[in-house]
Amino acid sequence: MLLSIFKTLLTRSKPRDQSSWQATAPMSGLRFEKLNKDWNAEPNAPNPKASLSGADVLLEFVLNAQLFKQFEENEIGVLRFTKCVKYRIGATNDEGWYRGQCRYSKVVPQWGEFYEIHGDDPARDLPTDWVPISSEKNTSRHFLFYFRDQTFEAIADDWAFDHEPRNALLRGALHP
Repeated sequence: MLLSIFKTLLTRSKPRDQSSWQATAPMSGLRFEKLNKDWNAEPNAPNPKASLSGADVLLEFVLNAQLFKQFEENEIGVLRFTKCVKYRIGATNDEGWYRGQCRYSKVVPQWGEFYEIHGDDPARDLPTDWVPISSEKNTSRHFLFYFRDQTFEAIADDWAFDHEPRNALLRGALHP
């Protein structure tokens, strides 16, 4: 009984408003830094799509206009991962995450957010569906974004968030 309580305390996550969170064992060296501060993906149908632009990966998705009023409904956000070595879009969804079927289920503080994983990650290369882009070995930043029905990961030098350039044109057409 006491052992069960102790295990529960060890695996309990910190409150959802934490922007940086230290993982528990066995990945105790990991820290998850939440990167999306004033934006996020639409929670029900974000429709993430990855494409290549040279050595960069562009990840497009529908933004959450219900929670973040600066966005129009169906507005597209773009994450650019510069000098990307590899990326993947996996099948883990919210139900699988809550059931512990994702390799980070027990250590990431919150579902549906965009993180950078810091530290030596023994589980990073476990998935077999990585899409290789470059053989560059010095890129070590690991990014993770949980969408409703998919998980996106990238190993890249850096990232940047922006609105899809067509959004300004669409806003002009909607609000003459």
